[in-house]
Amino acid sequence: MTFPFPEQPGTTWAATPPPECPAHARPGAADGLARLFGPEAAADPMGLYERLRARHGAVAPVLLDGDLPAWLVLGYREILEVAGTPARFSRDSRNWRWFREGRVPPDSPLLPMIAWQPVCLFLDGEERNRLRLAVTDSLDRFNRRGIRRHITRFTHQLVDGFIERGEADLAEEFCEHLPMLVLTQLLGMPDEYGPRLVAASRDMVAGTATSVASNAFIVDTLMELVRSKHTTRGHDITSWLIDHSSRLTDEEVWNHLRVVLIAANETTVNLLKSTLRMVLTDPRCHASLAGGQMTLPDVVEQVLWSEPPLMTIPGRWAAVDTEVGGQKIEAGDMLLLSLAAGNHDPAVRPDPSIPLHGNRSHLAFSSGPQECPGQNIGRAIADTGIDTLMARLPDVRLRIPEEELRWTSGWMTRHLTSLPVTFSASRPAHSGATAGTAFERPPGTTPHDGSLPAAEPPATPPPGPPPAAPVPRGRTSWWAALKAWLRG
Repeated sequence: MTFPFPEQPGTTWAATPPPECPAHARPGAADGLARLFGPEAAADPMGLYERLRARHGAVAPVLLDGDLPAWLVLGYREILEVAGTPARFSRDSRNWRWFREGRVPPDSPLLPMIAWQPVCLFLDGEERNRLRLAVTDSLDRFNRRGIRRHITRFTHQLVDGFIERGEADLAEEFCEHLPMLVLTQLLGMPDEYGPRLVAASRDMVAGTATSVASNAFIVDTLMELVRSKHTTRGHDITSWLIDHSSRLTDEEVWNHLRVVLIAANETTVNLLKSTLRMVLTDPRCHASLAGGQMTLPDVVEQVLWSEPPLMTIPGRWAAVDTEVGGQKIEAGDMLLLSLAAGNHDPAVRPDPSIPLHGNRSHLAFSSGPQECPGQNIGRAIADTGIDTLMARLPDVRLRIPEEELRWTSGWMTRHLTSLPVTFSASRPAHSGATAGTAFERPPGTTPHDGSLPAAEPPATPPPGPPPAAPVPRGRTSWWAALKAWLRG
């Protein structure tokens, strides 16, 4: 898992890069280096990666917000090398020379995802192993059937919220909500937590004026959850982390819950959007699915190759003077891993148009000692959620031409802003199905109309989950419906 980054406008902290940094190793200093923020990177991140690869090779010097220097690792093999050798490339952000020298401003938008925290993402050695073992063991305890039951239930609830209209924005009304609703169940929260945490997470990741209040709401909610689980255990990640033999402190427990909750939500939302877009627009996908040559999990893997949920992740700092990809890296330098560029490296994928059915050697979930331990949960949410959605909406189709779809990009992510569709309207499958999906904002956060509410202290949603909504039966399978639709 990787920590999400609030997309914020760039600042102008440094007019020129500090001495002895990657920028000074190239003619023109800062003026000659690509910046991973601003119009060029946002408009065409993949194009930028390929231009950098053509100019510098597998590892390129770049500038971050505030013209802070870093190395962008573009090569597939080089990413594996950096991710897999923690003795040379540490996860501990306190090794960054500009941190040590106090040259990162306190308002830098880089801080939310690179400032050191007591979680396994920022640790090396035995301490990292202790914490990661607790997270991995806890995530592995879920069986697929139990997870898919939650995914199916919440998918039906969300679809019942818009099925009578005959149209919907699946990005806004489905993809943005399903992962968080499922994750709150896995963490052992009642249904009432889901809607407000969806709103808080989206507000925080968007980097709004109230993102700090949203983060505080999430932290307070998780701290209260940990306190309650000390007296009432359950079949959930929170209880398993508390009871794990690694003996996590309460601070370590809620910090890891926050990483699981926010990082898994952000990546799975993006995966859902990209997979749905491919199912609705790609003729190769339609033909393969209808002909039985490709399953929905195959489509998910193809998306993970072509459009990984996170384009670039921060996260390695050179522990020693070393070399990678022909570039001399000094101790204290930051390295960013460009997962999208690595997946398109011509050295390992000379023809991107060739399908990669069943091939999971992509970098979408990183690699090495920090490979995402919750990746199968994300896969399950994507393929089960979309399968259930398509069974409910067998004639769903895009409401606008594909070329009118719009994307928003930061230097870490690129995702669809909307996915408008139309379908045959029908009645909800059962009354009361939408209970728990009235998405209210957490106190003190920014509503979608841009107005600022009066500040309120964070409030924890009330305990006691409502009964599970029944799942509709007797519907035609998605595969049969899709085949009939395509052949008609």
